[in-house]
Amino acid sequence: MLAGKKGLVLGVANKRSLAFACARACAERGAEVALTCQNERFEQGARDLAATLPGASATAPVFRCDVTRDEDIASLTESIRSRWERVDFLVHSIAFANPEELKGRFRDTSRPGFSQALDISCYSLVAVARAVAPLMPSGGSVVTLSYLGGERVVPNYNVMGVAKAALDCAVRYLAYDLGPSGIRVNSVLPGPIRTLSASGVGDFSKMLDHVEQVSPMRRNVAADEVGDVVAFLASDMARGVTGAMIHVDAGYSVMGVAIGAPKDEETKGGVAS
Repeated sequence: MLAGKKGLVLGVANKRSLAFACARACAERGAEVALTCQNERFEQGARDLAATLPGASATAPVFRCDVTRDEDIASLTESIRSRWERVDFLVHSIAFANPEELKGRFRDTSRPGFSQALDISCYSLVAVARAVAPLMPSGGSVVTLSYLGGERVVPNYNVMGVAKAALDCAVRYLAYDLGPSGIRVNSVLPGPIRTLSASGVGDFSKMLDHVEQVSPMRRNVAADEVGDVVAFLASDMARGVTGAMIHVDAGYSVMGVAIGAPKDEETKGGVAS
């Protein structure tokens, strides 16, 4: 599905990272990937993870890139340009808010905290897409990871919800902006998954329990399920899809008021009999 494709995956922190799940899913389907991490703290771990990828990606390059620094983004672009003649897809899996901003009331969000969350979680996609677009002369795919908290209120998500809403809107504007160049831009919205960034959200375990109880599939999703959808969007199979937001959350996002399982449900994950 992705044989011969080359892609850049941003935001690898550790083995639980959704970025790494996306890189693995793409590599398993034949892509050659390059990874980025934020700084030296994460670099060796990212290199160790790269070595576990299948195929040519087992020697995947790992680049440091702090997306708040334009010079880092420019350096990343030049490093990729010197290694590959083109980039076919870009996966953006980067978001951050000061943990203090995810406690208490949203109205108490600080001005610096608001700016930081929007810069890292949203503007970084714009900045990186602008830098990488010239490396996609024949078109390509840009995929970012968002969350339901940008569409609806999720307690304790606070400023990150606003940042994800901005990210969702940026996807649509980038899809329009880059469409004439044959570059598609889409968003995948996973359900709650235990990752490093999720650990900063209050009552996260309760969120997992709630989704398992009320989602149509009566379960949470796994990182590899998210990676599979990202791999699809990176491939030519999704060549007619742009500006889309795809929920990978066991159906939780379709629910209104959830009051429990249907009374005649006698099997979990199967057909009621």
